[in-house]
Amino acid sequence: MENVFIHETAVVDEGCKIGSGVKIWHFTHIMPNCTIGDGCNLGQNVVISPGVILGKNVKIQNNVSIYEGVTCDDDVFLGPSMVFTNVTNPRSAVNRRGQYAKTHVGKGASIGANATIVCGHDIGPFAFIGAGAVVTKTVPAYALVVGNPAKQIGWMSEYGHRLEFDEKGFATCKESKEVYQLIDNTVTKK
Repeated sequence: MENVFIHETAVVDEGCKIGSGVKIWHFTHIMPNCTIGDGCNLGQNVVISPGVILGKNVKIQNNVSIYEGVTCDDDVFLGPSMVFTNVTNPRSAVNRRGQYAKTHVGKGASIGANATIVCGHDIGPFAFIGAGAVVTKTVPAYALVVGNPAKQIGWMSEYGHRLEFDEKGFATCKESKEVYQLIDNTVTKK
């Protein structure tokens, strides 16, 4: 663990793998058997459950719990107080351990503040989930979804700008100038 910062109030259990350059802030709890990739930044009051895998450069804002069954690829952004679930039919009196539905968040995806991701629904690479959205189905790559339940209202570039496609199905990111193509409701970067 090179250049790792762990705040004195954080709890890091034995048996977790923490990459170099990781920052773990106030009152955060990292449980055993999880993997935290290089350069991750975990805000205040974050909980990482056993078995969770975070890629490199994942940014987790305050008050986020990542439960068993969730994996995040590189460069994922998780906004303040967003929520992952891992059981579709929880009951206090019924033990559902071992029945966790998996959720995978693709490279570069952003999930806004107070959004909820219902388990078993993957988030595609570079998807953008608006603040407060409730995701109840799989989200495709580059999709922009908002609302409750979340509905797709457009497409986003890798730099986080809304894409406006022309009649030939091409769009250019206003910041990066990268070109994207939309074919059969699927976006690819050219």
